[in-house]
Amino acid sequence: MKTILKQITGVFTIALLTFSFTTLKEVKKTINTTKSTLEWKGYKVTGSHNGTITIKSGFLTFDNDKLTGGSVTIDMASINTTDLSGDYKNNLDGHLKSDDFFGVKKFPTATLVFKKVKTSGKNAYDVKADLTIKGITKPVKFKISVYGKKATASLKVDRTQFNVRYGSASFFDNLKDKAIYDEFDLVADLELN
Repeated sequence: MKTILKQITGVFTIALLTFSFTTLKEVKKTINTTKSTLEWKGYKVTGSHNGTITIKSGFLTFDNDKLTGGSVTIDMASINTTDLSGDYKNNLDGHLKSDDFFGVKKFPTATLVFKKVKTSGKNAYDVKADLTIKGITKPVKFKISVYGKKATASLKVDRTQFNVRYGSASFFDNLKDKAIYDEFDLVADLELN
């Protein structure tokens, strides 16, 4: 009887310890690239231009529904201007894809890799990440909100850190009203699978 009681106590103790120190594994939720959108807006002295760019692939990771990481790959060849039409649109799209800007033939993708995620409120997080554009990786910070299968994030990018200097008053004199501001905005509306 004592032996059986010891065995039951031993099994119970092992089970208790196992369940006490077991954590849930991270869950990776892929980004639905057909239902997600990524919009850009660039500014110049005389106004602004905006458009879209396609997310090629990506995922967010969660532990107990808490965001812990993620990664996004962007198809740079998909740069699309939405506030212009005809030749003006085609010229700007072509120029943005050229070596003056993003050099998409040589650098067809850009990546954003989460490095640190900190909860900042209900469903809200502060993220530190590595952004790679034109083969240059720089740290960036941004905020992201997650609600079930949807996530939204906005990010301000200083293009000159990635050797995108065309029309930058930081590098060229006498641009006057032809100057293009160094920072542009990215806004992501993500749908998760």
